[in-house]
Parts: sequence; C-alpha cells; structure tokens
Amino acid sequence: MARLARISPKDISIHIIQRGNNRQDCFGSDNDHAAYAAWLKESSIKYSVHIHAWVMMTNHVHLLCTPRRENGVSQMMQAMGRQYVRYFNNKYKRTGTLWEGRYKSCLVQSETYLLEVYRYIEMNPVRAGIVSSPDEYHWSSYQINALGKLSDLCTPHPVYLQLGRDLKDCCKRYQELFSHRINNTGIFEQIRSATNKSMVVGNDQFCDEIEAFTGRRVREKKRGRPEKN
Repeated sequence: MARLARISPKDISIHIIQRGNNRQDCFGSDNDHAAYAAWLKESSIKYSVHIHAWVMMTNHVHLLCTPRRENGVSQMMQAMGRQYVRYFNNKYKRTGTLWEGRYKSCLVQSETYLLEVYRYIEMNPVRAGIVSSPDEYHWSSYQINALGKLSDLCTPHPVYLQLGRDLKDCCKRYQELFSHRINNTGIFEQIRSATNKSMVVGNDQFCDEIEAFTGRRVREKKRGRPEKN
C-alpha cells in the first residue's frame, strides 16, 4: 500500500523531527552540523520554506518552519537529506541509510501554540542534560531568537514579531517566555505525541479546518465505546 503524502498546506507552520536510524548519531562534529545547516538553508530557499526555529542534537533534528508553497517542506527535506547522507557516508566511510525512515511532523496552530513549539525545540538540549541553559547550546536557534544573533537561516514568524516593538524588544520578551514557563511539561508532551503520530497541535476549530481542507483525520480518536444517541 502506498504511503499517504505528508499534510503540509501552504502558510501553515509545521514541526519536524528527523532522527538517525536506530537512534544512531547523525552528527559527529561541528563541521557536520555546519554542513547540515548550509544545505538546510540552500534547500529552504529553493523550495520557499521559512525556517523559524531549530536544534541539531547528536542523533536527531527539530525544525519549526512554514512552507510558502504546496509540498515545499517535503521537497526541502528530501533534497537536503540526500545531500547530507552522501556527505556523511563519504566522510565516515559508511554505506546505507542514515535517517530513521521518513521524518515525523505535525501542523501547528500559530495563534495558540507556535511559541510553545519554539520553546519545545530550543529547550531540547536542557531536557537532555547537555546544558543548563538554552543559550549555552550552539547548534540551536535560541541565540538568534532570544539574544539577537544574526542568521541568514532564520526567518522570524509573524507571531514572534508581535512580541515587541522591534527585534530587540522581541528578543527580550522571548527570553521571558523561557524564564517564566520553563516547566510546562503538559504542552511539551502534547507536542511530542502529535509530532510522532503526525497529528496536529491546535484547538478543535483548527483541527476541524485542517480536516475539512485535507480530508484527513488529524487528531486521535477518543478511547472507549462510542456514546449512544
């Protein structure tokens, strides 16, 4: 049976997880991270995808992005992934697959959940015990979104830009999101579950709109027996 195509409507943000096969390392050095970032930038431009947040861990990657055209995300991930696998296999004298099948993804309701996904992504190194603060981890977008570091990979989302009067003020307000709400484990688990199951992070109205637009179910069925009329 053919696999269902990814749901990735134009102008709706999407959270992506790409893991190494069997949780194996997919980055062995800073040069590897830099190579992945360079091809991600190249592919995002080619296929009209705005990248808002990311973190590159040892054996997986998180991205938050918004396609500006249909199928842009899938095309970006395929092109960038092929280039990086060729580079990685050649460098480490290996063959075969590097990634764990297709990437995982979920659509994100911008108005309510987008900034939570930003935080979920950039807090990953802290949750993993690698650093004590997100600003200590180099291969993430936190230093850009919170500290104003320049980047030609990152495109601020309109919701992010609404945080302040200018970029400096946005950075300040963004930092406050991390200091005041650092233990929101409930929403983090919701994001994790929705991404792994290719569902949606959003309220019922948003889910209704996506299901009507795509003809696909984007939320889990309720457990238990159906209610009698």
